[in-house]
Amino acid sequence: MSPIVVPRRRFGGLYAGNVRAVIERGLRATKSSNKWVVLSGFFEPVFYLLSLGIGLGSIIGSVQINGVDVSYGAYIAPALLAVSAMNGAIYDSTWNVFFKLNYGKIYQTMLTTSLGPVDVALGEISLALLRGAVYAMGFLVVMQVMGLVLSPLAILAIPAVILIAAGFASIGMAITSFMKTFQQMDWINLFLLPMFLFSATFYPITVYAAPIQGIVQALPLWHAVELIRGLTTGVFGWEILGHIAYFVVMFAIGIVFTSRRLRALFLG
Repeated sequence: MSPIVVPRRRFGGLYAGNVRAVIERGLRATKSSNKWVVLSGFFEPVFYLLSLGIGLGSIIGSVQINGVDVSYGAYIAPALLAVSAMNGAIYDSTWNVFFKLNYGKIYQTMLTTSLGPVDVALGEISLALLRGAVYAMGFLVVMQVMGLVLSPLAILAIPAVILIAAGFASIGMAITSFMKTFQQMDWINLFLLPMFLFSATFYPITVYAAPIQGIVQALPLWHAVELIRGLTTGVFGWEILGHIAYFVVMFAIGIVFTSRRLRALFLG
């Protein structure tokens, strides 16, 4: 009988190459206690789509995207998909992480094993990506049934949603590592709600004055909405590469800060 080989930490104790263990633990926990929370996160944007896309859309009619007319439902559906990816990733990487960090003491236990901070960070973020992928596939089916998918490139919205979720999850986990109380966690909602309302989710960014447009275009959700909207409607240009680059950089920054923060908290 061969001995069990436990991976050792590499890269200065930061990484053991065992992200799978963190993912498996998270999936088991979700199956046993959080499955209804995950399910509710899918239905929320669907209800928004039914109420606004059909109800309000029957009054508004069509909206222009770069000179192309699309129905109001087809305009807001990809935005709601982007919002769903953001909300799912933020939930997993903030409240979920906050409990594990400050009350469950789960990360402390993990880091007493061969796992390193990078394993923990990548594992938690991967869980958010899985959730984002499930939301994306389900919501795209709803859009297809409602006739709101206008381009065959809409299938690329699935990897795009995963990238968006990765960006939000990595930054969310980095920010949460500094939070100590539930009151501090409420600050996150103070940022998310205005971003949800004003990131060209329900109307074009052109309704704002030029200085306000610049502020909105700096927000991550605006880039997410524009990326998904371009893929599902087929109306986009080279600027789509800028949206992709935005989330690649966002993800990289989040991973670096999260790993360093976990190391400072538990291995310093």
